[in-house]
Amino acid sequence: MEPIVETSEFLADEAATLAFATRFAESLFAPCTVALIGDLGAGKTTFVRGVLRALGVTGAIKSPTYALVESYDTAKGEVHHLDAYRIENVDDFEARGGFEYIATPSIRFVEWPQRLGGAVNFEVEIRFEFEDEGRRVTVSTKAAA
Repeated sequence: MEPIVETSEFLADEAATLAFATRFAESLFAPCTVALIGDLGAGKTTFVRGVLRALGVTGAIKSPTYALVESYDTAKGEVHHLDAYRIENVDDFEARGGFEYIATPSIRFVEWPQRLGGAVNFEVEIRFEFEDEGRRVTVSTKAAA
């Protein structure tokens, strides 16, 4: 079993989420698959938008809820933002080409990864939980052996 490194931080508002995303973007390198876990409205898409802005994306940044994936060219290479919320099962994800994005040497953010039933290996897990008027974000990463 690989050791896990975990950190937690309170985010008071959207500005704090975007600042956290900017800091996270600085340490991000491809290839990497990031699981984004949290209830609707917890800040997952806002976080990804902040990462993409920090990586130089200036155009429109859309939620991938209906399209499954939105892809962007960034200062650190290609980034794919996938949303499995509307995925019925792993076969549905495969039929929609989801695994093709995961297989690329890119940075991949996956919202609702629990719908993939463990079929994807994530290097980083970010959990967003409502706390008071803000959010608690917990980042778990596999430690280098």
